[in-house]
Amino acid sequence: MSMATTKSFSEQRSFHMVSSLRYYPKLSLYLATSSITLLLLLQLQVLLDQRAQQQQSTAGLDFMPLKNISLAATAMDGNTWFMSALNDTHDEAAEGEAAHLLFPSVASGGRLLCLSGRDARDGTRNRYALAAADALPPGSRLLRGLTFVSDTYYDYGNLWHGLSAVALFVSWHERNGCAGPARWVLYHRGEMRGGMGPWVGSVVEAVFGRKNYIERFQQGVDEEEAPNCFEKAVVCRHNEWGMSKERKEEMYGMIRCKARAYCNITTTTTTTTDDQEQELVVRMTLLLRSGPRSFKDDGAVVGIFDRVCRKVDGCRLTVARPSNLTFCDQVKVMSSTDVLASPHGAQMTNMLFMDRNSSVMEFFPKGWLELAGPGQYVFQWIADSSGMQHKGAWRDPHGDTCPHPHDDPKCFPLLYKHARIGHDEAYFANWTAKVLQETRERKLLLLLQQQQQQRPSTTPCPCM
Repeated sequence: MSMATTKSFSEQRSFHMVSSLRYYPKLSLYLATSSITLLLLLQLQVLLDQRAQQQQSTAGLDFMPLKNISLAATAMDGNTWFMSALNDTHDEAAEGEAAHLLFPSVASGGRLLCLSGRDARDGTRNRYALAAADALPPGSRLLRGLTFVSDTYYDYGNLWHGLSAVALFVSWHERNGCAGPARWVLYHRGEMRGGMGPWVGSVVEAVFGRKNYIERFQQGVDEEEAPNCFEKAVVCRHNEWGMSKERKEEMYGMIRCKARAYCNITTTTTTTTDDQEQELVVRMTLLLRSGPRSFKDDGAVVGIFDRVCRKVDGCRLTVARPSNLTFCDQVKVMSSTDVLASPHGAQMTNMLFMDRNSSVMEFFPKGWLELAGPGQYVFQWIADSSGMQHKGAWRDPHGDTCPHPHDDPKCFPLLYKHARIGHDEAYFANWTAKVLQETRERKLLLLLQQQQQQRPSTTPCPCM
């Protein structure tokens, strides 16, 4: 067969195939659809391969429960149940600092902290992991700036409990270039919390000079699949544990100074009389409670303190109820107090706003000494840590009799924990007179020293 004949046959065959496609539209549609499907499958495979590579880059990134219930029996000890797999950061340059965690750091291998979940009832459903900055979990959100992460065994509403939970952050802030948080993440026993009590929130706002933003992980983030990772984070899970007495005094001094500046309060040791002479004043405040652990007869107790105060030169008595005062009102009252007398309760936390070396008198219902445990001494600890003088406590010997043996633990919640407090006029009068006289002598000596020496200029608060 000649070349011309072969070419003619091939062209005719090609013509017939094209003609066939023209006359078979279904076949044409099928071939086109198949081609598009094949392309889509190829693109899907590329995406799956990319995701597999990303997952492989985060291989070994295991999210663990924030709350390790196997350590519940030692939740307050060194083996805390919050992020139990991680050891605290120990910075030799920050002597006396409270135990904490820092991310990223040498201890974390340079990795960032990532948190997943926002459960408010079960801390085991909230999880954590560490990830390299260039290998974050798929779909995660990177939160820029500094984040303070707190876990407390107690709560953020009570004055003392909340203050002890944020104390480490105040101290860390001062020692690290006055760095302030872009946000807070709060946990209570591994369970997420959405805010602080008003008093605690005001202290934090005064110290850091900004409104508090509490992160809740709710801006379109899936709690199971989309972790939140932090550019930089400080974690506190032991409250003040590990902080030295000297460091606590510095920390409380900073809070006192910042709160007074926040509330525009200045203090003085003397007052000016009508004839323009300087008179030494001894300022006593009776801080009353309502309900549990209040005095049974407020009027009688106020009368005792008033009569004693009138016998001491320069004594001024103030009677106040914190429930009727704003945060700045409380700071103002305590900044003008040399002697605080109050029933045991959270309102006594305000003592830290008094001048250093001021005095504290505390009152308890029956049964607390025997059954309340070490928590009854918390305000002695605060006084010692903030530079105050705790002048002892009066414990009411009278009250209901427990139907159980006197040392039975059931007696405390049943009868004594929320009991009210009576009074002993003779004891109260003698004790108060002694404390007021000691305070007057101390302030007189301080005034003489100030007059003999050049008065130092006012020192600004740290991180102002």
